[in-house]
Amino acid sequence: MDTLWEEAEHIINLTKNNNTDLAGIMKIVADRYQTVLYKISDPRTTDWPLMHSPVPTIMMVLGYLYVILFLGPRMMENRKPFKLREVLVIYNGAQVLYSLFMLYEHLVSGWFWDYSYKCQPVDYSNNYKALRMANLCWWYYISKLTEFADTLFFVLRKKDSQVSFLHLYHHSLTPLETWILVKFIAGGHGTFSNLINNMVHVVMYFYYMVAAMGPEYQKYLWWKKHLTTLQLLQFTLVFIHSAQLLWMECGYPKFIGALLLLHSTIFFALFSHFYYQTYNKSLKPKHIKAE
Repeated sequence: MDTLWEEAEHIINLTKNNNTDLAGIMKIVADRYQTVLYKISDPRTTDWPLMHSPVPTIMMVLGYLYVILFLGPRMMENRKPFKLREVLVIYNGAQVLYSLFMLYEHLVSGWFWDYSYKCQPVDYSNNYKALRMANLCWWYYISKLTEFADTLFFVLRKKDSQVSFLHLYHHSLTPLETWILVKFIAGGHGTFSNLINNMVHVVMYFYYMVAAMGPEYQKYLWWKKHLTTLQLLQFTLVFIHSAQLLWMECGYPKFIGALLLLHSTIFFALFSHFYYQTYNKSLKPKHIKAE
């Protein structure tokens, strides 16, 4: 089968041919699209909910951005901010439990005993552990959709300063990344970043849960700075782990490894900027507020 790059070059050449009409080109593009979705993708996950096409996920991300950037602020413009203390405690507590569940599943599905930390291919078979990891990847994807609520709560509470570029970039990108994960590479080397992310989210959502309990609990949140340090460590570990793919061969796509390197580098830079802006002693100190 031709590579995707060869397919793209073939289509470009057709556009230069005056004897090829637009309808013919569109048909070729549609055929190649179908090839990618159904012949190159993981056949085990094709019929799973939301995996048939990327369109539903893309529409959810666009809907999320519309609500957060336009609809939500307009609706809240002349209203008082909602308190939502009980809702936030329950939501963040549920996210702690969800992250613990996924952390456990990542370990028992491969990373505790079976997976190599140097280079781990995707097991596309239907054996128990391979399917368990693939199923976990789908639940990890769903978790990124549930995290849209993080930003919605900011809007409802008029915490506009919390809706930063970093926050929107993260919450818009991860559902698309995890959809690709489930559709094409449900397992293997790339799930290490999911494992580390679950570890960080257990700590992070626990922090948010305590912060939501009210001002009387602020004295227990002295470790907020260390939470950001933990997030920086997360991206450092993912970078080092992904870089191994550049010189090791195990059947895992090097292209995905390169994307993970880019992903971890961008997030490290964004979180480093946040760390500097928030904790640099030369800047005006910021007091911890209930999240």
